Amino acid sequence: MRTRCLQILLVVFFAVTADRAVAGEWEAGGSHSLSFQDVDGNEISTAAGHVTIITVVTRAQEDNARAVADLVPDRYVGDEKYRYVTLVNFQGKLAGPFQGLTRAVIRNRLEAEAKELKPQYLARKIERDPRSDLHVIADFDGSASKRLGLSESAGTAVFVFDGTGKLLGRWDGVPPGDALPEALATAR
Repeated sequence: MRTRCLQILLVVFFAVTADRAVAGEWEAGGSHSLSFQDVDGNEISTAAGHVTIITVVTRAQEDNARAVADLVPDRYVGDEKYRYVTLVNFQGKLAGPFQGLTRAVIRNRLEAEAKELKPQYLARKIERDPRSDLHVIADFDGSASKRLGLSESAGTAVFVFDGTGKLLGRWDGVPPGDALPEALATAR
């Protein structure tokens, strides 16, 4: 009987400490060199020299991606040092045959967004096409979300990494107030 109780206590202890280790891993200051592939086939790395904002949303929460983007101060828009990435967590609910079509729809929406951004780029004398600055990761199988420490069923989450992969900020939901601009201000 004592042996059985001891076994149960050890299992509970390891389960609790494992959960704390995962949660602690995603606190500001931790270093994370992660790579993802966007819908255009570009590699997106958190440690490739860009300050990277990753907003994770489900299809039902797409408006949250726009709300987070609206929090990014204008001075960072078009700056090659900063990169805004939307990761759409499809929660494993999209069948394989529809994934290619979904990527095409996302690319078309990015083209439309680039057209909207073009006047802002021209006003700031930025010559390149805004489309090259728009990134969406289609997470069909949940693997990208898991690499960010999220479950397949997770909702909106926002991460800010400096150019070396150091986590500067992490929020569940849209960041409150000036939290996102303050995290960006600490980036190098």
